[in-house]
Amino acid sequence: MTIPEKTETKTCDALLLEYELGGKLAVDPVKLVFGGVDGQDVYNIAAPYEDEGELVIAGRVESRDSERSRIVFFVERDGVWMPREGAPTFALQDPFHTRIGGELVIGGVEVYLHPQREGALAWRTVFYKGARIADLEPFFTGPDGMKDLRLVELADGGIGVFTRPQGEKGGRGKIGYARASSLSGLTLRLIEDAPLLDGQFEDGEWGGANELHPLAGGLVGVLGHIACFDERGDRHYYPMAFAFDPATGRHSDIEVIATRRRFLPGAAKRADLVDVVFSGGLVRRPDGTALLYAGISDAEAHRLTITDPFLKYER
Repeated sequence: MTIPEKTETKTCDALLLEYELGGKLAVDPVKLVFGGVDGQDVYNIAAPYEDEGELVIAGRVESRDSERSRIVFFVERDGVWMPREGAPTFALQDPFHTRIGGELVIGGVEVYLHPQREGALAWRTVFYKGARIADLEPFFTGPDGMKDLRLVELADGGIGVFTRPQGEKGGRGKIGYARASSLSGLTLRLIEDAPLLDGQFEDGEWGGANELHPLAGGLVGVLGHIACFDERGDRHYYPMAFAFDPATGRHSDIEVIATRRRFLPGAAKRADLVDVVFSGGLVRRPDGTALLYAGISDAEAHRLTITDPFLKYER
């Protein structure tokens, strides 16, 4: 399918209004229950995937009063997601996964002390790969200061690389794209030089890719987030989606696909994080719906049934 010509850059408020007026499906909200973590929060989960014959969810685990996180792999036992016995854990935030060349690729955000600014923190995206979770080994570390770095195997066998620079190039955070011939072709220069997608975010607002879906016809479905501050300094994060054509670099308009109030009530890490939904992953289903897995208010993990946002790009 050819991606429609992009129209205009829209603010969070405009996209939110479109969503609320559009009457989009948002049903069967579920709060996922986690155990075995000594009362810590589990949030910003990835979508479940199969590993050695059972479904696994990777989640960010941390105390309510801390940002010191680890990624834990969970399996469901009698309705409760419990840490998988013998599985590794990683000192990372915000897990994600994909498959490339038949291998499982897992990633997350590493937080470390800033090398030039005393007492400040910095971050970067770290990738692991292996035939299964038990075999994961690190293979690539992204540029310092870059979260939301994502990879996807393209229809022609290449690797699509979605970036998210901040600062002079990306402001608070914008999405870029580059192509690598293979995982071994990933370099810091390739990522840092990736051109930004045109006109996705207004000044002062930001966003990033969270999960990438190869679509029929060679397009890539991008599940991500768009975010802004309000006048009080509170954060607002909305799950969003768009389609990208690796052959032409064209992309569709962003659309908001869920909001906080469509999920169940729950806790928040801080008062300024109440309206935060961080897209974790999407499980597409044959009936035209999809299960959206998300971190809620930096404290919980929920699931919501929505209309598959990518189906229209495969018709």
